Amino acid sequence: MKQKAVVLDHAAINRALTRIAHEILERNKGVDDLMLVGIKTRGCPLANRLGAKIAEIEGVEVPIGEIDITLYRDDLSHVSSDEQPVIHQADLQSKISGKKLILVDDVLYTGRTVRAAMDAIIDQGRPSQIQLAVLIDRGHRELPIRADYIGKNIPTSQDEVIVVALDETDHEEQVSIYEN
Repeated sequence: MKQKAVVLDHAAINRALTRIAHEILERNKGVDDLMLVGIKTRGCPLANRLGAKIAEIEGVEVPIGEIDITLYRDDLSHVSSDEQPVIHQADLQSKISGKKLILVDDVLYTGRTVRAAMDAIIDQGRPSQIQLAVLIDRGHRELPIRADYIGKNIPTSQDEVIVVALDETDHEEQVSIYEN
């Protein structure tokens, strides 16, 4: 793959997350019954960053959890027996029933990851609401899913790939478009 462009650098990612944190607080009228849940892998550090920004703004820490969607993916039937997935347990610090959950992920593409995350959450309890925050929305939905909070819309072709690199997971910080 060939890098086509860097669309967000460290400062732009930070600005996008600050804006999303403010939008979450405005829409939910504060932090009452709010919980952030990061979708493994890159949704988790983004959820932690949003939680820190919300705490900075409101002076209250919001519970943050992690969800692993591996078992809920609809493409597991295509995995060979040599490539068995690594399963991680859900790490939801508090009970989610009755909470307003904000699912956090890096890129929204087909919607299948979000569908799997909702299935995984429903198996853990019954939140009063599930909202979605993503750093990048690149279009090409296959399911009727949309984000409530978007850092940046980046229309792409099917031949392009969005790569989100975060300090916590990749030791660099940028969002790039690559072309096959």
